[in-house]
Amino acid sequence: MDRLDKFLCDCGLGTRSQVKALLKSGRITVDGIAVKDGNIKINTQAACVCLDGERVSAAGTVVVILNKPAGYVTATEDATEPTVMQLLPTQLRKLDLKPVGRLDKQTEGLLLFTNDGELLHRLISPKKQVPKVYYARHEGTASQEDVLAFSEGLTLRDGSRCLPAKLKPLGAGESLISVCEGKYHQVRRMMASRGMPVTYLERREEAFLKLGDLPRGAVRVLTEEEIRLLGK
Repeated sequence: MDRLDKFLCDCGLGTRSQVKALLKSGRITVDGIAVKDGNIKINTQAACVCLDGERVSAAGTVVVILNKPAGYVTATEDATEPTVMQLLPTQLRKLDLKPVGRLDKQTEGLLLFTNDGELLHRLISPKKQVPKVYYARHEGTASQEDVLAFSEGLTLRDGSRCLPAKLKPLGAGESLISVCEGKYHQVRRMMASRGMPVTYLERREEAFLKLGDLPRGAVRVLTEEEIRLLGK
């Protein structure tokens, strides 16, 4: 059992005085109930402590899912462009989170962050075959020949070879693409190699995680069970 104010400080929410101000404002809840007394003792393993409805964690692996909007580069810092780090709430920026892979500036959708280097490596390693599903709007219409070519593994125009992937036509100018690796601009390059330049791209799934109803630009902290499943 730990004092609530100490736990909040350990979560990186600020100094003792800053945490006291958060408590006083009623923005902290414990198991859904607003708590203003930092002296209370909580079971940090069982209690659900939230700031503005977002769960906070003091130790161990933290994973955050962002619904990335267009216009942000996937980097921890950039001299000229806004980065995805700027979309994270202040308390999460203090947890040494790193983007898991990358989405290019104009691509939207699911982007993960974690402070666990081993988990990050697992999620981006082609050897682990972690699927990532994209929705694309593109020129032309995908054919069964395109589906077969994706399934056999494409060779891009620069000669690089892609692992087998899944292409699911949705109709004229729309497709779902599932890949298990993350080459530079891979989905856009794969589609272009088949004569279907992409005009809009959104990542909708990674592993078993989906965007669901998470608004564009919003984040969600994964539960311990979700993190456990990601690590399998």
